Amino acid sequence: MTPMNNRRVVITGCGAVTPIGIGKEEFWSALERGENGVDYITLFDTEKHTTKIAAEVKNFNPENWLDKKEVRRTDRVLHFAAAGADLAVQDAGLDLEKLDKEMFGVYVGSGEGGIHTIEENFRLLYEKGPSRVSPFMVPMMITNMPAGYIAIRLGAKGPNMAVVTACASSTHSMGEAYNCIMRGDADVMITGGVEAAISPLATAGFSSLKALSGRNDDPKHASRPFDADRDGFVIGEGAGILVFEEYEHAKARGAHIYAEVKGYGLSCDAHHITAPAPDGDGAYRAMAMAVRKAGWKPEEIDLINAHGTSTPLNEKMETAAIKRLMGDAADKVMVQATKSMVGHSLGAAGAVGTIAALLAFERGIVHPTINFQTPDPECAINVVPNKAVSAKVERALVNSFGFGGHNGVIAIESCK
Repeated sequence: MTPMNNRRVVITGCGAVTPIGIGKEEFWSALERGENGVDYITLFDTEKHTTKIAAEVKNFNPENWLDKKEVRRTDRVLHFAAAGADLAVQDAGLDLEKLDKEMFGVYVGSGEGGIHTIEENFRLLYEKGPSRVSPFMVPMMITNMPAGYIAIRLGAKGPNMAVVTACASSTHSMGEAYNCIMRGDADVMITGGVEAAISPLATAGFSSLKALSGRNDDPKHASRPFDADRDGFVIGEGAGILVFEEYEHAKARGAHIYAEVKGYGLSCDAHHITAPAPDGDGAYRAMAMAVRKAGWKPEEIDLINAHGTSTPLNEKMETAAIKRLMGDAADKVMVQATKSMVGHSLGAAGAVGTIAALLAFERGIVHPTINFQTPDPECAINVVPNKAVSAKVERALVNSFGFGGHNGVIAIESCK
């Protein structure tokens, strides 16, 4: 085992389950084209709902990953978790039989867990009585089950944890997986996030908060991060699952390395249960911590995968945080908003954004922020508007900020 103070962490696999593509290649191709995954909701009847649009994962058949019996007794969030993990393991070329299972762990977060299961069983309780509540209700709905379920499927007996910090869940999961490998508790970690919250209750709740876009008549232009006319986020779903691996372990098996994880920052706004601190101080401190731990100078950052939710408050404060971090280099750094295409997948968003950022490392392509039509003077940064650009990217930050004031940032660098 490499001494703890010399251990490096690299990314060797990724599995994407998104509204614009399932699997890395489909996802990356759609990102490069600027494809839009937002449309009218089909998962439930929206007749009585204010919000009628979302970014659903399309053409997803859980039976490609699980047998029919398993599909029936598991929540949609576990279907996405299984698919994302299998895709990531396959992409990494991991031979599960050769892994030390006690040094193989899972840190996968979720914001809402099995909310479809909760809603269905509440309906059964009130319509048909307590005897009709499923014995699988509790294991299907608890938020730690994606991490546990992935471990069971893969035989991962090492560290296992589910971070629940709302929309920062997957970024905190990745950061803690990085720390886990760094301190020598694991050699390989399955990490990221998963969400399946396009449900009547969750959608109604976010709508009541006035957090969602009201563009029911124009779903393709509803998610518009950093645009002056943004009016709320579009709820999304899916999974972003990555394989983090100790560098020497990856090198010994001849693994393909996408990038190296160099730093992790986290903080709390301590300001409000849903609104971010207006000055972006918490976001800035998380970014600054990640940069400091990475040993970078801010002006060396090429790309920031922004939280970029398409809400009036987020982009204003995130721009302020970026400008404070970058100083005179703020006009030069590229800032991309993956949510412009896939909506806001809540607890999966940071990991989905990380996979999106890897496109720049792997292919030299920085995906655009689509639907950018009217510049906002309070968001005067380079958001790579509407069209992908070719660029050499060697250092990137991935930002995630969640309800409760939770902030998480990871720093990734081309592996040398």
